[in-house]
Amino acid sequence: MRPRKVKAAWLLSLLLAANTLNFFDRQLLGVVAESVRKEWSLNDTALGGLGTAFVILYAAVGVPLGRLADQWSRVRLLSLGVLTWSLMTMLSGLAGSYWTLLAARLGVGVGEAVCAPCAASLIGDAYMARRRGRALAIFMLGLPIGLSLSSALGGMIAQRYGWRMSFLAAAWPGFLLAALFYLVQEPARGELDGVADLNAADRASPMAQVMRIPTMWWVIASGALHNFNLYSLSLFLPAFLIRYHGISLPQANFLAALAFGGAGAAGMFLGGLLSDRAVRTAPNGRMRVAATASVFTIPCLALALLQPQGSVTVFFLGLWLAVLSMYVYYASVYATIQDVVAPEMRGTGMALYFFAMYLLGGALGTIGTGRISDVLARRAATRMGSVTISETAKAIGLHHAMWIIPVLCAPLALVLFLGARTVAADMENVHRRGGSYET
Repeated sequence: MRPRKVKAAWLLSLLLAANTLNFFDRQLLGVVAESVRKEWSLNDTALGGLGTAFVILYAAVGVPLGRLADQWSRVRLLSLGVLTWSLMTMLSGLAGSYWTLLAARLGVGVGEAVCAPCAASLIGDAYMARRRGRALAIFMLGLPIGLSLSSALGGMIAQRYGWRMSFLAAAWPGFLLAALFYLVQEPARGELDGVADLNAADRASPMAQVMRIPTMWWVIASGALHNFNLYSLSLFLPAFLIRYHGISLPQANFLAALAFGGAGAAGMFLGGLLSDRAVRTAPNGRMRVAATASVFTIPCLALALLQPQGSVTVFFLGLWLAVLSMYVYYASVYATIQDVVAPEMRGTGMALYFFAMYLLGGALGTIGTGRISDVLARRAATRMGSVTISETAKAIGLHHAMWIIPVLCAPLALVLFLGARTVAADMENVHRRGGSYET
């Protein structure tokens, strides 16, 4: 058992590194958004379109790549995925126009779509069932760590050497990581669960079976709303701090790093702790924790957005608490999916959840918020009697557009509370059928 533990720990370390690099590269566009916008004279709709195009392709290719992960070597597929997104990140730094940058970001989306399905499958085969939750939590720490490092390091590099150098510098660690994945040994599928590899007949119509689980509909709806909010915030937060509060690019990205890194990691741990305790007293405890955290997010973001220009300290306090409560969602809802979906269909359940979460949430969040910002900026310019949209009007437009995030937290909380009503019955179906959902 000792060699297996060493190999599992090494594999988990590589997966954490991959997830960190995944979100590091993904967040870079938000870090340098203001520099890109000014160089090519873009509006916020075009800027948000870069994020939307990325997310649409990411969602579209995620399901077939997830199925490929069940049929081919996962470590080889991860190696190719990391290599692809690193090459495309490098090409992002070499882009000479909006459209070449858009094409490069699409390539990043294809490569990064490999990460989640492969990692979840590998963790399931590298760790016993009683330890998979903790292993998954460690893997998910790549999200806040990657976002915070991207904001801090990417912003510093962009300030000193220009925004293109941020992408070029982010590419090289991926080449090393791709080589390490190519060399790592793949764990046997199903060995720790005492089952052999399943063939296609054993997994007939898994998507249809997952979609018969009532809780999954509520979980998918919550994912769309949550990802809308988080993608909007991650893309436009540095730009908002620069435009509305008048701070520099390095300062804006440093505060973003503190929010996404510090508050994000704290929220992830707190969500795991609270949801594990809550589910011991009630089957729907996890969903109630997520719903309560979503309600708590509303006054925190309202406190931040109500601050006048230049009041950065109180704004950041509200933002930090809001981000902490937003990250409670991940530990609570991801664990709920494991509770209500039978073991042999959990990969499919996660793939469908990610598909909807990114296609309906992340894709709409960036371009939707950008479009609202442009419309409100135009109205602000008109009220000021100007035919052109000044930077002042753009700051006002983005400030007003950011209110969409706390507004959408209300239906998010409602969806989670409604989903909590179906969890107990769905868990009972799984247990009654010995791990298979009753259809």
